This record gives sequence, C-alpha cells and structure tokens, in this order.
Amino acid sequence: MNYNQNEKIAQITSQTLIIGVDIAKYKHVARAQDFRGLEFSAPLYFENTNSSFNCFIEWIKKLMDQNKMEKVIVGMEPTGHYWLNLAHFLKGKNLKFVVVNPMHVKKSKELDDNSPTKNDVKDARVIAQLVKDGRYAEPNIPQGVYAELRVARKIRDLLSVDLQAVQGQVHNWIDRYFPEFLTVFKDWEGKSALQLLKLNLLPHELIELSEQEILVHLRKAVKRAVGLSKIKELKKVAVASIGIREGSDMAKLELRTL
Repeated sequence: MNYNQNEKIAQITSQTLIIGVDIAKYKHVARAQDFRGLEFSAPLYFENTNSSFNCFIEWIKKLMDQNKMEKVIVGMEPTGHYWLNLAHFLKGKNLKFVVVNPMHVKKSKELDDNSPTKNDVKDARVIAQLVKDGRYAEPNIPQGVYAELRVARKIRDLLSVDLQAVQGQVHNWIDRYFPEFLTVFKDWEGKSALQLLKLNLLPHELIELSEQEILVHLRKAVKRAVGLSKIKELKKVAVASIGIREGSDMAKLELRTL
C-alpha cells in the first residue's frame, strides 16, 4: 500500500518494535529499538541461512515479549539482490518488512557523525531510525504468476543484452575479415547470409569453392536459396577483399563461437 509520511509515522506506535537490518552477502546485522529511538539488546549478527533466519525470528519474539511489544516492523536497505531471501522469508512468517532508500542511509550517517563511511552496525541503527521517521517504502513482492512474469522479464532483458552483444561482435568480425560481404548481402542476419557465414571461411578460402558447392551448402538451410548470380558476385568481391588474413585460424574459431 502507498502511504504518505504522516500515515507511515502513525503506524509506528509505542507498541511497535522497530528492527533495522544491514544486509550483506553472507552475514547481516540487526538492531532493535522503540518508537522513541531507545535501543533494545546488543546488535544481532546472523548469516544468510535458514537456521540463522529462524534465530533472527526468535530474537524478535524474545524482544517483543521482554518489552511488551504487540507488533514489529523490519526495515532494510535493498542492497542488490541479497535482501530478497530475507524478504521472502519474512513474508512467509507474516512479518511486516519495509525498505529504505540507500541515499537516505548515506545522508543520515553524515548527519549523525559527519561520516558516510560504511559500518554495518551503524547502518542497521540508521535504517531503524529512518523507519521510525516514516522514511520507508513497502516493497511489492510478487507471488504466483506475477513472480513468474518478473523472472521472465529479467530473462528477456538478459537475452536482449546478450543478443545485442553478439550482433555487435558479428558486425565487428565481418568488418575485419570480409568487409565486402555486406555489399552483397545487405543484412547478414538473413537466412542465406547466415548460412554462408556458417561455412566459416575467409574470403581467400571461399574463392576455392565452386559456385555449385556454395549453392548446395545454401540449400541445406534455405529452400529458395539465392541464385548463382549472387554467388558469383560474392566470389568476385572475395577475390579483391581487403579482409585481414593474419590469424585466420583464430578468426574462424571466433566466428564459430558467435
């Protein structure tokens, strides 16, 4: 849900236990306080494991009992993807968790001691204070089909980046070893052009093949392959190609890996 800052502050009562957690890859730090900022207990260090998460929950329950708290709110800084495991665990336990802006954490540390230096224990305290002041957001943790869609979108984005990288590498390869190729085939991603690239031959090697041999190779992938005139044109530009010949073995290996 979306709340303004006053509404967020109103949710923090004298019966609310506020937990600030500094997230790391392997070990987290938690600090607990009340709505006035009075701290309870020593900081808790717990690892990124199921057993440690359960210890964290038991620590919270113990503090709630000792201080007669009725509810708890756990704040954390969304550091990379490391916070997600704990967030899902807390959601499964029906414990409210929120996130704070990393820039707010940095600025608040500067106000406290004029130093933005990273310190896990200090960061956990600052996070708890930001939650107390209503400077937090409630993250949306998708479930079911929505979780599937989020992961699918991430995969799509990664594949799109990979595709663009490969396209750039192929263009780079053609520019170095057979720049004239694109004067015959305007789009190297076409079926015929791709099939010719799969021959894995440099221009001076391509001209050693007969036109019929090239045509047979093309028809393995393209039923309506380009005509002999196109093949003749390709061999003609290959004869006068300015493509690099040195390092040809590794050049062909590079093309095979793309």
